[in-house]
Amino acid sequence: MMQEFDLFIIGAGSGGVRCARIAAQHGARVAVAERRHWGGTCVNLGCVPKKLMVYAADTGRLIDDAPGYGWDVTRSPHHWARFMEAKDQEITRLNGIYVSMLEKAGVTLFTGDARLCDAETIEIGPSTLAPDAPVQRVKAKKIVLATGSVPVKLDIPGAEFAITSDEVFHLAQRPERIAVIGSGYIGVEFAGIFSGLGSKVDLVYRQSLPLRGFDHEVREHLSEGIDLYDITRHAGCSPTKIEKNADGLCLTLDNGQTLEVDAVLMATGRRPSVDKLGLDAAGVRTEKGRVVVDAQSATNVASIYAIGDITDQYNLTPTAIAEGHLLAERLYAPQGREWSFETTPKAVFFASPVATVGMTEEEAAREHDITVYTTRFTAMRQVLPKRSGKIFMKLVIDQKSDVVLGAHMVGPDAPEIIQMLAIAVSARLTKKQIDRTISLHPTSAEEFVTMRTPTRHVRRGMSGPLSKN
Repeated sequence: MMQEFDLFIIGAGSGGVRCARIAAQHGARVAVAERRHWGGTCVNLGCVPKKLMVYAADTGRLIDDAPGYGWDVTRSPHHWARFMEAKDQEITRLNGIYVSMLEKAGVTLFTGDARLCDAETIEIGPSTLAPDAPVQRVKAKKIVLATGSVPVKLDIPGAEFAITSDEVFHLAQRPERIAVIGSGYIGVEFAGIFSGLGSKVDLVYRQSLPLRGFDHEVREHLSEGIDLYDITRHAGCSPTKIEKNADGLCLTLDNGQTLEVDAVLMATGRRPSVDKLGLDAAGVRTEKGRVVVDAQSATNVASIYAIGDITDQYNLTPTAIAEGHLLAERLYAPQGREWSFETTPKAVFFASPVATVGMTEEEAAREHDITVYTTRFTAMRQVLPKRSGKIFMKLVIDQKSDVVLGAHMVGPDAPEIIQMLAIAVSARLTKKQIDRTISLHPTSAEEFVTMRTPTRHVRRGMSGPLSKN
C-alpha cells in the first residue's frame, strides 16, 4: 500500500528541516525528501562553508597585523588542501546533525528526487544522493515546497568555463588569479576571501557601485574600502566572453580589456529551484520562475505551500527558518507567534564586513522627514599595525516620531553589532532611548549610542543620494 503522511516536505534545507521538526513535535506524521544535501545550500554550499573561508582569510590578515603588536610572525602561504579537508569534515558533521534531528523528531526520510504527481501525490526517484534509488510514490494531506534556489550563469560565449558558488567550495586548488563577476553578497564576499588567501583578484560588475539595494553611503564606503584589500575593481563593466588558453582563461570585458586568470567565478544571481518539481501536474502557479504564495505561505493549490528561496521573497536562511516554523505551527498548533520580517538584518562578510537593518536613507526619505547621523573613525585594532581603512556607521531617524528606522555599519564586527541593534529597530525604539544608553568603552559599538550631532536633515522625497545604480 502507498504510504500516507499528514505533511510531506520536498527539500531538507534550513526552512524545510525546521518546518518538519516543528510539525512532527506537534504530532503530525511528517516526511522529508532531499535529493542533494541534507541541510541545504546554507550548510553545504553557502553560509557555513563561506564563513569558514572568511575566517581563514581573516586569520591571514591578523598575522599581517601581529608585528604591530610585538609579535615576530611571518605569514606563510595558505595551505588550501589542508583547509578544505577540515572544512569538509565540519560540513559532513553538520549533515549528520540535520539527519539526526529529523530522525529524533520522528520524521520519515526519503533520499531522492521528489516531484508532484498531483496535489496530494509525490513521486521520489533517483538523485545525486541516491542514484540507484527505486521509484516510490507516497500521499500527503499537505505538501511543502522548500527546494531553495540555484546559481545562474551569464549567457555569454565560454560560460561553461566559469564556476559558480556551487563549485567554488570544492576546488582542488586555490586559483592564483581569479576574476569574480558580480558585486552582490556572493561576489563581494568571495573577492575578499580569495584576496585574503593570497590570490590576485579582479572584481567585475556592471553598476558604478557594489551591493545594489543597500544604503548609498554604505555602497560608497565599501567601494573605497575594496581598494585597500588588493582587489582590482572593474566597475561599470560587463564580461563578453571567456576563452580557454594554455595558461588558463582569458576574460574579455565590454570595454575591450582582457583579464588572464586561472578561474572565473560567476556570482551573477540565483533563481528558484523549480525544475523537475512537477508544478504543472499539480497546478501550482508560478510567476517569473518563482512559486507564488500569500502571506500564509500558501500557493493557489489548497494542499500545497512553499517557503524559502523558492518563493524569491527574502532569500535568507533565517527568514526561511522563520517561515517554516510559522507554517508548521499554523497548520498543527497555532501559537500566535510572529517575526518581524521587514526588519530582517543583513550582512555581507567582506574583509571589512557590511551589516544593515531596517530602512536605507533612500527608502526612509520616500515616506518620512528624516534625520541622518553618521560617523567615520579608525578601529582601535588598526592603530598599532597602522592599517588603513575606517569604520562607517549610520542611523536613520524619523523626525516626527524619533523612531530609529535604520542602522548601517561597515567595519570590523559589524554583523555582531547590527544583530543587537536589530532588536532596537524591530522594537521601534527612539533615538532618545538610544541616547540614554551609557556606552561600553572602549568599543566600536559605543559610537552608535554617542552620535549626538545630526549629519543632515532630509525632507520627505528630497533625499540627495538616491541611487539608480
